[in-house]
Amino acid sequence: MGRREFEERVINLKGIGEKTAKLFEKCGVYTCGDLISYYPRTYDTYGPIINACDAKTGEVCALKLTIIGSITKRRVRNLSIIAFEAADQTAKVKMTYFNAPYLASALKSGTTHVFRGVVQKKGSFLSIDQPKMYRLEEYMALSGKMQPRYPLVKGLSNNTVIKAMNEAFKNIGSLSEYVPDDILKRLGLIGYSKAVSGIHFPNNENDLENARRRLAYDEFLLFVLKLRLLKKSQEVIKNAYPMIAVSETQRLLERLPYNLTNAQLQAWKDIQNDLLGESVMNRLIQGDVGSGKTIISLLALLTTAANGYQGALMAPTEVLAAQHYESFKEIIKKYDLKALKPVLLTGALSEKAKKEARRQISEGEVNCIIGTNALIQDKVNYRNLALVVTDEQHRFGVRQRESLAGKGDKVHVLLMSATPIPRTLAIILYGDLHISVINELPGGRKKIKNCVVGTDYRPTAYKFIKSQIEAGHQAYIICPMVEEGELDNVENVTDYTEKLRAVLPSDIRVDMLHGRMKPAQKDQIMDSFAKKDIDVLVSTTVIEVGINVPNATVMMIENAERFGLSQLHQLRGRVGRGDAQSYCIFINTSDSKEAKQRLDIMNKSNDGFKIAEEDLRQRGPGDLFGVRQSGNLNFRIGDIYGDSDLVKESAMDADRILSEDPDLELPQHTVLKDLLGTKSANFVDFTIL
Repeated sequence: MGRREFEERVINLKGIGEKTAKLFEKCGVYTCGDLISYYPRTYDTYGPIINACDAKTGEVCALKLTIIGSITKRRVRNLSIIAFEAADQTAKVKMTYFNAPYLASALKSGTTHVFRGVVQKKGSFLSIDQPKMYRLEEYMALSGKMQPRYPLVKGLSNNTVIKAMNEAFKNIGSLSEYVPDDILKRLGLIGYSKAVSGIHFPNNENDLENARRRLAYDEFLLFVLKLRLLKKSQEVIKNAYPMIAVSETQRLLERLPYNLTNAQLQAWKDIQNDLLGESVMNRLIQGDVGSGKTIISLLALLTTAANGYQGALMAPTEVLAAQHYESFKEIIKKYDLKALKPVLLTGALSEKAKKEARRQISEGEVNCIIGTNALIQDKVNYRNLALVVTDEQHRFGVRQRESLAGKGDKVHVLLMSATPIPRTLAIILYGDLHISVINELPGGRKKIKNCVVGTDYRPTAYKFIKSQIEAGHQAYIICPMVEEGELDNVENVTDYTEKLRAVLPSDIRVDMLHGRMKPAQKDQIMDSFAKKDIDVLVSTTVIEVGINVPNATVMMIENAERFGLSQLHQLRGRVGRGDAQSYCIFINTSDSKEAKQRLDIMNKSNDGFKIAEEDLRQRGPGDLFGVRQSGNLNFRIGDIYGDSDLVKESAMDADRILSEDPDLELPQHTVLKDLLGTKSANFVDFTIL
């Protein structure tokens, strides 16, 4: 493999025109190197055709059935519905299609097809919603094969990605190995070139797991090496902003209507010691959902302001930044905190408002700057920035953190995360940070009531959501996918939104949210939900951080068995933020005993750290057939829970490599050094810290 082939633009591949190249760019794919690192979301294994009576609820099945009786067509508001029955010699199956009028001409009573989809049991009837339909010979040609299914944008088909991938492999050829042979042998890992090919076009599930495991190890090794080198470059730095304890913080603590928990007090003590100490603070506050991290950050910012310096709080979304700003203003007014002078700076502000905010920051009229990425733009000049706080820190990259910290001279850095990670892994993954853990919840909060149910509970759940909305509350419904076609056996936001609008009364306002929307559109929808202009928000996991709506009392998660426990806990944390009783409904679409046992943990516990430990213990290595975990350090392939053994091995290997070759100057480490220095997305995205 030459660097030239790797950096070849996708548009130069056979069969890729300008229009298709632009669609790939929307996916972050510009070069052949980007393309081969554009891993499948999942895989479709076309199993044998079975009898209808042998179909298992919640599983994808292929059934050869003959359409019987009449085909009904009806409309419910904007939703068109086609329904009919089909049967073989063993059982009948009810078929339903939504918004698929193009099928009407192909569906005729007496014709036989292979129908493939997720079989559900509704009462005594078997049913499949939105099944894929094939001619018998068409299905037999696919039978037994594993087909990659890629994340797509509108206009880009899965077949187009597969064809482009094949061309890219022809173009690049063999890929250079960069992990020492002794490590590969010790861990039983396959070669890099074979792994990259195998992740896209596996022959079987065993080959797929071998490929995935090798690439997961690579991600962890490069990540830990980067951390170690970063830590080495950040030797103990003398505190350039010496501070003293201030009476304002103690007065605030005395006037609060509640007492801080012991864990909060310890975290605050750690921060105070750092700010008053001889070295620059570089600390992570790891606290469960609702554990009270925000008040700790306010105390740190108040100390900084009372000592005559500026502090900045960077949130992952404009909505959350605005909510922090309003919350801080309310506390400042209520408790007369004259030392703290906040300002909001986000991209959503008018140019006039942004210009005024930048003036106040540069002239030192404000000392608590709250915002988003707007805080690190070139136009923003701080007068004497001493403290940087990032909320939901895993949403920010190393470069973003460094950019904000670089606005001052050797500033203190405080990072906050609501993602509970077992301490053994946290020490490795946050190796450049000191860690404080808030593992207690404040008293007085009502525990969220949980239930794990099957798909037949949906009508009851909809009635319950309706009653909660009539009582003045709001609800979230989470689907794993954005639109139909990404995965055949899971719910998607686009179709679900339409179905829900048809099921619920017309005066209930239903809207959707997903990660493919433009940032401004996402912020607008989250803001509308926060302002109670939306009653039910159907969303992907994009809402697991970045929004705080105390009025939302119901969280319903479809295909819950496909998520990791820790991510389910993060999603559940979006409710239970107000005074009203809150509820979380986990819809389990699988008959698997293991899935039921895992979800039962969510039913019984609201403790994020216990759930994280259980996730670590139970998760099988690399569940590629589930939904990628977006909440826990966004590795592309690796799963810090299921691959915890590889995390630990990679940490030891990184230390061995650097002990032998601290600057990676030896010939065998040339490619490794090149990878660590690249800003390309070809290998591992270091914006995951």
